[in-house]
Amino acid sequence: MEFELWWLLGIPFFFTLGWIAARVDIKQLLAESRSLPTAYFKGLNFLLADQHDKAIDAFIDIVKLDPETADMHFALGNLFRRRGEIERAIRVHQNLLSRPDLPLEQQQHARYELGMDYLKAGLLDRAEETFNLLLDGAYAVQARRALLEIFQREKEWRRAIDAAVGLQESGAGARQKEIAQFYCELAQDALVQMQVPQAIALLDQALQTDRKNVRATMLLGDAQLAQDDVEGALLTWRRVEQQSVPHVALVAARLMDGYRKVGRPQEGVNLLRVYLAEASSIDLIEVVFKAVIELDGVDAAKRVVVEELRRTPTLLGLDKLLEARLMDAPPEIWEELSMVKNLVHGYTQKLARYQCSHCGFKARQFYWQCPGCSRWETYPPRRTEELNVMN
Repeated sequence: MEFELWWLLGIPFFFTLGWIAARVDIKQLLAESRSLPTAYFKGLNFLLADQHDKAIDAFIDIVKLDPETADMHFALGNLFRRRGEIERAIRVHQNLLSRPDLPLEQQQHARYELGMDYLKAGLLDRAEETFNLLLDGAYAVQARRALLEIFQREKEWRRAIDAAVGLQESGAGARQKEIAQFYCELAQDALVQMQVPQAIALLDQALQTDRKNVRATMLLGDAQLAQDDVEGALLTWRRVEQQSVPHVALVAARLMDGYRKVGRPQEGVNLLRVYLAEASSIDLIEVVFKAVIELDGVDAAKRVVVEELRRTPTLLGLDKLLEARLMDAPPEIWEELSMVKNLVHGYTQKLARYQCSHCGFKARQFYWQCPGCSRWETYPPRRTEELNVMN
């Protein structure tokens, strides 16, 4: 009876001890967990608000509390890189790599981020060396993409071809258009050096890779012309219509010059007028306009421009019509007409731009690779005003 009474008296005592211990553990747990989430969410809010300086300060506080937090180091490194503090980003990622206890996956992640730091800083040799160490790991695809960018920057087109082929074989998507453009770059260099047979061989490879590559067809015609094969060049340039009708505007001047050389300029004009009916273009009108003036006179040229202006009303077309009117305008209205022409021409200079369909970068001349975003074949072969009217 005494034992049972003692047992009953001990139950509240042990319960009290357990309750006190639990309270201590809970307070400690809350104290430890409260500091990290507060700083973390504070940093996240600053990041979402594009307040990168405050976000960095918040994440630095977390790293001070727990230096072993690799994820916070990655976040800091990326923020430093985005803000342009490349040296600090490099130090963060190098410190991570120097930790002997870092798991393999995070080692590869840190090495990839370090390579991106070098790439952003323009240290291409170091970036290439870093990415080459990742070609057999979990970051192989990302590393190959970065190497492809490096080779394009350095204009090492052979290595760019190898990198693009490697990406294709790794299942990272088709790269035929880019590979064909790399062959075109090599062929263009060969043409500059008058290595015409080598250029033709490279262009054949480009067309085998991408049979719709307009640039390769245009350059192949140039190579044939360099060999004095004008008829062959004309046949090649005419194949552009089969690849992309809008792109015939880019080859129109070549065609007209070729037909003049073989003594058949009227055949050239007739062909270009057929193209003009299929795909109206201010660049095509320009070539046809000059050729018609040469062969048939100013009145015939004015009719061509008026016909196109009615079909596709643009200020660029109006500018060309005013130019035609000025050629035979009476002296009493020539000065006024010239003033109107100058006003319209000044405004159309802002509209006569090609525009990248990916990043919106505008340029006076046509580019196969956008100077803004470095993507290939993103420029439509029409000026911005023409595209707006068509849409």
